[in-house]
Amino acid sequence: MPKVLRIINRFNLGGPTYNAAYLSKFLAPEFETLLYGGTIDKTEGDATYIVRNLGLEPLIIPEMHRALNPCLDYKAYNKIKKIISEFKPDIVHTHASKAGALGRLAAYHSGVPVIVHTFHGHVLDKYFSSFSSAFYINVERYLAKRSTKIIAISENQKNDLALKFKICPQAKIEIIPLGFDLDKFQENIDVKRKNFRKEFQISDDEVAIAIIGRLVPVKNHELFLRAIKDISERTSKKIRIFVVGDGESKNDILSKTAELNLSYTEDKSASKNHLITFTSWIKEIDTVVAGIDIVALTSLNEGTPVSLIEAQAGGKPVVSTNVGGIENVVIPGETALLSENDDRMAFTENLLKVIESDELRHYLSEKGWDNVKGKFHFMRLVNDTKNLYSRLLKQ
Repeated sequence: MPKVLRIINRFNLGGPTYNAAYLSKFLAPEFETLLYGGTIDKTEGDATYIVRNLGLEPLIIPEMHRALNPCLDYKAYNKIKKIISEFKPDIVHTHASKAGALGRLAAYHSGVPVIVHTFHGHVLDKYFSSFSSAFYINVERYLAKRSTKIIAISENQKNDLALKFKICPQAKIEIIPLGFDLDKFQENIDVKRKNFRKEFQISDDEVAIAIIGRLVPVKNHELFLRAIKDISERTSKKIRIFVVGDGESKNDILSKTAELNLSYTEDKSASKNHLITFTSWIKEIDTVVAGIDIVALTSLNEGTPVSLIEAQAGGKPVVSTNVGGIENVVIPGETALLSENDDRMAFTENLLKVIESDELRHYLSEKGWDNVKGKFHFMRLVNDTKNLYSRLLKQ
């Protein structure tokens, strides 16, 4: 039985953790998998429960942190080499940037036959200064030459990697979209909606809008807040806003909310009296999606945004910026209204249209489930990856 060593940056909430967990669980019995991850950042939600709920125990490399740290990174690199020496994998598959750098170098220098790396969101655009981005691009080009295969999670991401950033030739890139357990978003919707709206005191005539994800600069929450400021002064509807998530930018986002004179709270018991509620992380996202009416996203860059897949799985309209792989996730004009990157006026107008029109919300909701149920199911992810591994091992 071929052995796979799978290494992920860290087990935080998001697509990479689900991806690594489902692959580790469901590639058996054809493949034996050992799953490792780095240390969770204190500003992020710990998602090791995702792995444990599948009956797996996540293994941690404590020296592998999110931030660049030459001393700790070198220790993590040596730890991975030791793991490879003991486990003797046929394949090392890394997920996201830090794991991809340390894991691929360790695998290459240990003579592992097959080295695979999955780009999720990537650090090549909109994350850092132009100088830092140029550094990371050159690092990724170096690592790609030492990889057997690169996996992109969308057609747009493949084009960016091959044509925009010239990380490697197109022939070296395989497109394998993410996969999730989406069935729960179709189960007990009415009960979940009632429970969420009762918990956060949302009346039947209020339109609830959620932006779901990490509170980090690339998510561009300021655009969202400015749009809400404008909309709150123009809409004929009663609206409530939910910022679901946490992260390093939380204090900055709270400060911006106060600066814009938008009423907010972090206490759900006081939610009824405020326009915006900051909920922090909520594990039962299917309940959130059932309870709200619109899902928004304002990111400057995305790989495959999980929140938009989940929104469509729950039959909710999407209003988003059109960046990264988003066009490969939604159906523009049919499940989502999209605006250009950082175009506040266009985003505001799109969101206002969807808030104001019950008919438009219904129309944008109808095709969501059909769009995502097969394309982003975890067994499709597993089968695609299994086929890729088998091909690479034969070669």
